[in-house]
Amino acid sequence: MEDEKGAEVASFTTDDQGRFRVPVTPGHYTVSKEGKKRGVGHYGPFDVDVLAGQMTRVEWECDTGIR
Repeated sequence: MEDEKGAEVASFTTDDQGRFRVPVTPGHYTVSKEGKKRGVGHYGPFDVDVLAGQMTRVEWECDTGIR
């Protein structure tokens, strides 16, 4: 997870249900798969805005490119 300046502010591993929780300060962030590699599939990145005083829910859909 990177902030608006492109600095990594957090990393995470999802649980067995694909959920994750990361405490960050309010702001605009970009979430992407670790080790962003070119090739088949699309795994983000996606943008998220975190507001003060509330939990921000995100849904990340991944396309493996395999049909």
